[in-house]
Amino acid sequence: VQLQASGGGLVQAGGSLNLSCAASGRAFRHVAVGWFRQSPGKGRELVATISVLGTSIYYTDSVEGRFTISRDNARNTVYLQMNSLKPEDTAVYYCSATHNTWGEAGTTPTAPAFPKDWDYWGQGTQVTVSS
Repeated sequence: VQLQASGGGLVQAGGSLNLSCAASGRAFRHVAVGWFRQSPGKGRELVATISVLGTSIYYTDSVEGRFTISRDNARNTVYLQMNSLKPEDTAVYYCSATHNTWGEAGTTPTAPAFPKDWDYWGQGTQVTVSS
């Protein structure tokens, strides 16, 4: 699975951005997808993830209620709608995919939170939120 992220930019606090990640290959509908972010001097943090069939969604606490992740398997694309942005959301955002079938019937309900648990990565897209 090859991933191509887009949609980053500069926005004022309180504004919105919509990130997209287009995937190549038929395997997209068989992988969970998610967004990580990394700011200078910090580790890569899981922001949101959606399971293979879209049954389960996880958000890190700091973005709950402001960000929305979704996937369109027909278009091989995952989105991250970011509203009410804050300066602390400033980071490079990465889309990622994993063969971990979390959150579906008969599988673990726990989302894979660590970068080492993810199999595919797109290039990052910079999101900068000014105060």
